[in-house]
Amino acid sequence: MQPVGDVAGNADVGSGMTGVRQLATPRLPFAGTTLRPAQRLLAWLALLLAGALLASCGFAMRQPPELDFKRITLRGFARDSAMAEELRRQLRASPGVEVVDGANNGADAVITALEDGLERVVAASTSAGQVRELTLRARLRFEVRDASGRELIAASELLQTRDMSYTESAALAKEQEARLLGRAMQADVASQVLRRLAALSVQRRAAVSPAASAAASSATR
Repeated sequence: MQPVGDVAGNADVGSGMTGVRQLATPRLPFAGTTLRPAQRLLAWLALLLAGALLASCGFAMRQPPELDFKRITLRGFARDSAMAEELRRQLRASPGVEVVDGANNGADAVITALEDGLERVVAASTSAGQVRELTLRARLRFEVRDASGRELIAASELLQTRDMSYTESAALAKEQEARLLGRAMQADVASQVLRRLAALSVQRRAAVSPAASAAASSATR
């Protein structure tokens, strides 16, 4: 019997193993390419950016939740709050929702930030004091009330954390990586806020349906 060659040509694998086909080994990204450490870091940073964009947009074109609240106001956020901007973006993507500013604007719901922060904490360092690992935290404490001040969602805290390595020789690239991770965490926190509003909408519909059915039954008697 003639040996069967693999994709790279004919090959014998030991005595008595002639004719066994070898499979090609999958190549990892950037494999076989000589990259400097900074270039390698930037290449993986590009992949991280793609993942962050997917996280913020919703993988597989996930549709935004349907909300009963069509006019929503944000309060308590700093003027330049990235969390507030992400919340506005996701709220406006929900069908029929309008984000309104100011007082006496006829809002159906008011989302008030009690605490809004994005922080970095040193998680590991060398004996010489050089930072080697950071922990990033995106935190939002908020409550939701209707225009009359009635509580819809009690004060709650949402927290996202990410760990990342750090090296001073690539400080600029690491700064960009930290910003991308921060945006991804804030996008996830904003999505959780919308999911809570959506769950509240479902509860309100379930509560209204039996009452509407009872009123319809009484009217037909």
